[in-house]
Amino acid sequence: MKGNLVITIGRQCGSNGKIIGQKIAEKLGVKCYDKELLNLAAKNSGLCEELFETHDEKPTSSFLYSLVMDTYSLGYTTSAYMDMPINHKIFLAQFDTIKQLADQESCVMVGRCADYALADYPNTVTVFVCGDDADKISNLMERHNLDEAKAKDVMVKTDKKRASYYNYYSSKKWGDCRSYDLCINSSAVGIDGAVDTIIQFAKTKQAWKAR
Repeated sequence: MKGNLVITIGRQCGSNGKIIGQKIAEKLGVKCYDKELLNLAAKNSGLCEELFETHDEKPTSSFLYSLVMDTYSLGYTTSAYMDMPINHKIFLAQFDTIKQLADQESCVMVGRCADYALADYPNTVTVFVCGDDADKISNLMERHNLDEAKAKDVMVKTDKKRASYYNYYSSKKWGDCRSYDLCINSSAVGIDGAVDTIIQFAKTKQAWKAR
């Protein structure tokens, strides 16, 4: 297959999706982009980096998909872009940065609708990492020093936010197996098991598409 290999990771809160993405990148000798996508998008667009942090993976009720896509195809100098609300500009900047990175290098991308942005890139492997609630809550308790009730609240609210963002900005459903090449339960195979499974799957997909 032609093109850079890009593995995108969608993830439930507490499922260790980010850690899995980082370990995949380490094994493949490529970069893993998570919050780094925000920094690059801010730099490329000229918008304030703090704005990207504020709007990171958060849905908006006023998003007009057709307007954004029309503006994306026309470029950032049109009057439509200049008049666009800031949250629209932020999504566009991330969308554009994801595509630029995929054109430049093989890498791993975590979250931010990267799988949707790269839907037309044949060498992209889209993955969703889930986990058992008990394990996810335990991970959050340990990682952020939270009690069980607070960890569960963080898990539920974060997943709701991510699902709303993904469902609103893409034409797919967050966490639905039909939206991804591979869905994997990190509670069933562990972090290293998930890493190895995803890498093997990526190799298998590449071989299958190269027939």
